[in-house]
Amino acid sequence: MTTRRTDQMTLVAFMQASNVSVYAGSWRYKNSARDYLDLKYYQRIARVLEEGRFDLMFFDDRLAMPSIYGDSADDAVRYGARPIKLDLTAILGAAAAATENLGLGATYSTTYYEPFHVARTFATLDHLSGGRAAWNVVTSVNDAEARNFSVDSHTEHDRRYDRAEEFIDVVSRLWDSWEEDAIVGDQESGHFADPEKVHEINHKGEFFSVRGPLTVPRTPQGRPVIIQAGSSGRGREFAAKWADLIFTGAPSQAVATDQYTQQKALATEIGRDADKVRLLPMVYVIVGETEEIARSKEAIFLNELVHPMASLTLLSEVTNFDFAGYSLDDVVTDELINSISGIRGLVQGVKKHVGADVELTLRVLANHRATLLQGPRFVGTAAQIADQMDDWFQARSCDGFVIAATHFPGAFEDFVRMVVPELQQRGLTRTEYAGPTLRENLGLEQPANSFATDQESARV
Repeated sequence: MTTRRTDQMTLVAFMQASNVSVYAGSWRYKNSARDYLDLKYYQRIARVLEEGRFDLMFFDDRLAMPSIYGDSADDAVRYGARPIKLDLTAILGAAAAATENLGLGATYSTTYYEPFHVARTFATLDHLSGGRAAWNVVTSVNDAEARNFSVDSHTEHDRRYDRAEEFIDVVSRLWDSWEEDAIVGDQESGHFADPEKVHEINHKGEFFSVRGPLTVPRTPQGRPVIIQAGSSGRGREFAAKWADLIFTGAPSQAVATDQYTQQKALATEIGRDADKVRLLPMVYVIVGETEEIARSKEAIFLNELVHPMASLTLLSEVTNFDFAGYSLDDVVTDELINSISGIRGLVQGVKKHVGADVELTLRVLANHRATLLQGPRFVGTAAQIADQMDDWFQARSCDGFVIAATHFPGAFEDFVRMVVPELQQRGLTRTEYAGPTLRENLGLEQPANSFATDQESARV
């Protein structure tokens, strides 16, 4: 009999600063809030998540409207397929002010931002939140984003990761450019800080030339927590090297278990403690007071709210391929797969999930991008959902979950009201936060400063 795990699940809430959640039909659900352009909307959700002792409130992002399909954003606008993406800086600040322990994470691209800007943004958030910042490191995926940044087409896949490797190295060194005890603050003598402990990084590489130092002192966490969600071979290697939290898009438990085993092995191969690298698949949770109520809600989300064109528009966005010349019932051939330059793992993952007996059409593929088919679904009463989550956790299919919302804010309110008490009663999630910083709550060490002479400064 397998020994039960003694650690607890990591819980992350998947957010969009948008008219929708990651589920493209959420704006049409009758109980969805409509004040998504108001800071109070995000503060309300943050307070709910903190009440449920979530580790992290994480925001996805894109730098363009979905406009690859038909070379136009019309369908994204018409069907509400994520045409709105607010800048995250103000939202994270508002969420920080509304909470005390909840981690706050955001996506910032290594393709179109600059290392100094990203380093300063997240170092500032880490200070102002008391050590709760997390950065989701991404490479932008499509031509629509490129055209918003004076570039005709996006960079080839491996070159994007070459840039990302140099980018995160520069950001890490900028975060280290102030040693922890650099500030003296002696008002009487006028000695503010020790210049021997504030360092230029003098980086000159293939993509960046950055002198430094950063204009923000060493942060409460030393460095913010790093998130990554790459699904290609290169993306998984990048995550194994850099990430504290790895988000996965496994469509089933079997795929999640396979990803878990492979990713932990990759982390071990490069000398990291694999137990300190958390793998978190995205899942939808639909809970009801009875299973019948939960199944009725599931049927609405599955069958009624996502327009097929919204699905196809979002599929074009993520694959960087214009499907306007295709029918939803066209078969996805190997030739078509080889011509897609966006997220490489998506098509192969869906193909593996549906199996050889199911013909892979564009309709099937699109539905696995924008509907509830995008991820596993835990449906039922609180006890039934806790059983499913526990099964994945004990089987080492994951170290926790990224909870995707069918609608805002009700999906999180239902989860916290009904499922969280069940998980807490079973000892699967915390009843109180371990400390004020995100690293403490995740059980992660504070990284040593690469400029400090005392390399014993890493601590839990």
